[in-house]
Amino acid sequence: MTPKVKICGLREATHARVAVESGADYLGFVFAPTRRYVAPETVAAIARDLPRSVPKVGLFVNERAEKIEEIAALCRLDYVQLCGDESPEFCAALAVPAIKSLRVRGPEIADAVERYAPVATWVQLDGFQPGAYGGTGTSFDWQLAGALSERHRIMLAGGLTPNNVAEAIATAHPWGVDVSSGVEIDGRKDPEKIREFIAAAKRGATGATVQLP
Repeated sequence: MTPKVKICGLREATHARVAVESGADYLGFVFAPTRRYVAPETVAAIARDLPRSVPKVGLFVNERAEKIEEIAALCRLDYVQLCGDESPEFCAALAVPAIKSLRVRGPEIADAVERYAPVATWVQLDGFQPGAYGGTGTSFDWQLAGALSERHRIMLAGGLTPNNVAEAIATAHPWGVDVSSGVEIDGRKDPEKIREFIAAAKRGATGATVQLP
């Protein structure tokens, strides 16, 4: 199965269009107070020029449910990704389909996945870094995701690049892969890296050649 590809941390309409044209399956926008934060009004404007067929995901960290749902409506988000300490009950109660992002330290991640998988559209596994809730480019042992991917819809994130995403897919067999810093140069999305990542991810699942658009 060809994995789904999510390009996250988008802040500019040009980069969102490149991602869509290159075959991205999901587009991610960060509404948490980080360097990739983008104002809801900006995302709403970007979304108006994008096809509805490509789902948009909004990232939040320990935000109030009312605020999440308000931004989701304004930006026409299809999913919200919860990257903080939100409980399974919080995820289930939202009016918008939720994704839960978990940071992997070791094998104990399996217990957390089992708790969240029943209420989340998918579970995203990211690298652990003290004091951060993701988006750091930190990788983890992909083999830990392998067994979980057999039972649950797992999206792999953390330290992925155009150069290693095929290996990550071959190791973990995830339902999907997510990238942010791995397609950036000096903190800004790079169109060529976006194209390369998507092509490498699609090619990595089959071994076939994928032509860059």
